[in-house]
Amino acid sequence: MDSQKLSATQSTENIALVVGATGISGSNLASKLIENGWKVFGLSRSPKNDIEGLQSIAADLLNEESLTIALSNISPTHVFFTTWMRNDTEDENIRVNSLMIRNLLNVVAVKKSVQHVSLVTGLKHYLGPFDAYATTGTLPETPLREEQPRLDLKNFYYAQEDEVYEAAARDGFTWNIHRPHTLIGKTIGNAMNMGTTLAVYASICKQEGSPFIWPGSDAQWNGLSDVTDAKVLADQIIWAANNPQAHNLAFNITNGDVFRWKWLWTKIAEWFQIEFEGYNGTVKPLETVLNDKNAIWKQIAKENQLIEDDLGQLASAWHTDLDLGRPLEVMTDMSRSRKLGFSVYKNTKDSFFELFEQLRNDKIIP
Repeated sequence: MDSQKLSATQSTENIALVVGATGISGSNLASKLIENGWKVFGLSRSPKNDIEGLQSIAADLLNEESLTIALSNISPTHVFFTTWMRNDTEDENIRVNSLMIRNLLNVVAVKKSVQHVSLVTGLKHYLGPFDAYATTGTLPETPLREEQPRLDLKNFYYAQEDEVYEAAARDGFTWNIHRPHTLIGKTIGNAMNMGTTLAVYASICKQEGSPFIWPGSDAQWNGLSDVTDAKVLADQIIWAANNPQAHNLAFNITNGDVFRWKWLWTKIAEWFQIEFEGYNGTVKPLETVLNDKNAIWKQIAKENQLIEDDLGQLASAWHTDLDLGRPLEVMTDMSRSRKLGFSVYKNTKDSFFELFEQLRNDKIIP
């Protein structure tokens, strides 16, 4: 089962504000909400609206005046915060990303319309921030569970959560936190986009006749892992917002299956009809490989009339390297939401293959 009929029938009385509607999680969420009858506004700094029924809003989350003007005629019942901004240090990540949430929730507070706020974070809640990514000497026990305590590390996810908790206490709305593993879904220009990054890398390998080389660690190659289809995340966000029993809780969210990369890597290579190399004792960062591939990608794009010839807009190798280079296997426990009735499941191989088909059909890869 890869979809779930939602228990509540929505009407336009539910007014959603999706913050970050151009990203992987935000765009898939906006589409699902619209399918379920919600009135949906999508907020981003530079909106690109290719979702039918989405009403786009341009605003700067770091500027409260900009938000006040942009939202002057909008009174959302639900706020879905699905974006973040990467900075050079974790201190700056904390300052900027907490400010974005604080500004947004301060602006909508005066309308007294917000009933529920959902925040999407991720597994760095358990693993640590980018500049200490699972390298602090104390690796968390897996499967990762929601009740595990916060790490004694600076982490902008914690700061974001605290902004939501403080505003909820002040304004009386309910909340949910959603913690996906690596998101698999279509978007362009996203900072964390493993599926498209691997599709671009495999396409370059095919063009050059070179093998699809595993870039990561032994622990990731041989250990168990899981990922999160962006549509599954959207289903959980809507399910939790609709179900009072699920309110005021944090939820892990993955596809529901587990796999080993040494199995999935071969399947991806088969899909692209290319040779592959697995882990052979050395980490081979993908960022180093793709740094030299801008010219070949422009050639591929020209030959195949692709819509994007800028490799940097498609591939986020730095993030893929972080995920695939972890020194431990990483998978999550889904018991909390399963016990409350969330039953959506997605086969991970299908997540990747459906994405590859979509990218090919949309002329993003050859």
